Amino acid sequence: MRFLLIPFFVAVLVSIGVIISARRHGHFSADHDLSGPQKFHTTPVPRIGGLGIFLGLALCALASWWQGRPDAEIGLKLLLCGLPAFVSGLVEDITKQVSPTKRLAATALSAALAAGLMDALITRTDIVGLDWLFQFAVVGFAVTVFAVAGVANSVNIIDGFNGLASMCVMLMLAAFAYVSYEVGDLGLTFWSIAGIGATLGFFVWNFPAGLMFLGDGGAYFLGFMVAEIGILLVVRHPEVSPLFALLVCIYPVFETLFSIYRRRFIRATPPGLPDGIHLHSLIYRRLVRWAISAEDARAMTRRNSMTSPYLWMLCISSLVPAVLFWDSTVILLMWLLLFCFVYVMLYWRIVRFKTPRVLTAARRRADPPPNARPATLED
Repeated sequence: MRFLLIPFFVAVLVSIGVIISARRHGHFSADHDLSGPQKFHTTPVPRIGGLGIFLGLALCALASWWQGRPDAEIGLKLLLCGLPAFVSGLVEDITKQVSPTKRLAATALSAALAAGLMDALITRTDIVGLDWLFQFAVVGFAVTVFAVAGVANSVNIIDGFNGLASMCVMLMLAAFAYVSYEVGDLGLTFWSIAGIGATLGFFVWNFPAGLMFLGDGGAYFLGFMVAEIGILLVVRHPEVSPLFALLVCIYPVFETLFSIYRRRFIRATPPGLPDGIHLHSLIYRRLVRWAISAEDARAMTRRNSMTSPYLWMLCISSLVPAVLFWDSTVILLMWLLLFCFVYVMLYWRIVRFKTPRVLTAARRRADPPPNARPATLED
């Protein structure tokens, strides 16, 4: 239980300290950009929520080490290896001057450190025709670094609304905790739970009021932690299908891949540029914004928070089959393909004002304004 409570209370206390003292440090720690394509808040908000999460996990790891627990090593190594990803994101949160390329490079360094210190290397896919490539160490290393950096970046991409990224991370860690327990790996079980506790300590201040944002430091570190726990689970337990970890992370990962495709091949713009037509942005604009028509700060915050549960359900739709069929590569592959198909169909229907009725039940007005037209990806 202390693996949950220690990081939770530390994250809660650090976060409330940051919020209370925001007037002193807000000129550099808060998000003052209120006009960007993915900005949906009305006042500057501290964006260093990752600080409480990291410190909560650090104190939990130190307490475990002090007590001589064998699972302390996993936590300490995760924190040490994840330091470059966390620091690069935190510096960006404070200075706003660290480019996405540098943050990805720092996250890749974290993945390389974990590969060396924790043997966290992808060595198999259980897919015929692919596994022979992983007999070459350089292939496994390159794929691992790319995958970890990709997952970390994808968590940062979905961090657009109150509670969205943090709840999805907690759900993914819960899936890893369950399967880790099923295969008897108490170390990974405990640290998955610790990650949930630390993230929950931030979540209570982020959702629904949006008093603090996760920031790049928190998003990159949590993405790194999720990816590494998934890789370690597969490496340490051959009975766990490699596709289990991928299906657990498929929502943010496919969101990123689809966004790259959409920007590069449809809009002909650089993939790294932010835009306002991610799936979560469309749900906000096409579903939630019409349900609450007022434009005051309170209504905008409410709209922001009402967007996240739609995406939580999408995340859960991949987690349920993942935890049910964690040892079957064939079934997991089928669910992966189904998720990707459903995501694309859902996206194209929403962007064309043909939102499925199941998603419009909470709206006050299901039809678009009289002067609305079907949007294109150039909008």
